[in-house]
Amino acid sequence: MGYEIKLDIFEGPLDLLLYLIRKNEIDIYNIPIALITEQYLSYLDAMRSLNLDLAGEYLVLAATLIHIKSRLLLPPVEGEEEEAGGEDPRAELVRQLLEYQTFKDAALSLENRPLLDRDVFLRGGQPQPEEPPVPENEEEALIEIGVFELVAAFRRVIAGLDRTEELAIDTEKMSLADRINEIMERLATEKQMTFTELLGDKLDRKRIVYTFLAILELIKLRMVRAYQSGPFGTIRLHLAVEE
Repeated sequence: MGYEIKLDIFEGPLDLLLYLIRKNEIDIYNIPIALITEQYLSYLDAMRSLNLDLAGEYLVLAATLIHIKSRLLLPPVEGEEEEAGGEDPRAELVRQLLEYQTFKDAALSLENRPLLDRDVFLRGGQPQPEEPPVPENEEEALIEIGVFELVAAFRRVIAGLDRTEELAIDTEKMSLADRINEIMERLATEKQMTFTELLGDKLDRKRIVYTFLAILELIKLRMVRAYQSGPFGTIRLHLAVEE
């Protein structure tokens, strides 16, 4: 396609799996493997369409989910159930998820503690962290979101376009660095913008991909924060600090 960008930004396959479980409000002890496997693979397809460098761990987990799904669908081999003690094929995956969730919660607890030069600043005119944006409707709570919510937004934008015409790549010269600079300049002026507003009226595939990757990189660098009201609400981008 003439361009390829790789970002090491995703936290890991178990993080994606936990995100899907929470998104679907699923009991972690009773995971519907067919549904989760389908959604997990669709997210991998979206990441591949962005030419992101997916670690082999994502593919290993995908194979694990498919294997578990097949074991649940197929009748057990004669005598296999007695030998295995009737253990649920999902049991090992649940154990890994619970262990990962424990360590993730502990890491988030440490990360939320104030850090010098990030959340706490000495005197001398250092930049102050920006407060979370106040929603227009006070009853509508804004929640800071991460990578997987942005991937979901990317998929919705792509799904709403004409794949034969609007996704055609044009000859406009564009680089990731240029797109990052453009976004930062616009946010410095507008203070907050939606993903759709950043795209503008020109919805070709190249612009969508570069805009999405620029947002991911800015969030990774803690220069931009993304907020959303509800699972399908509009995603708004804000500068992480006020200059």
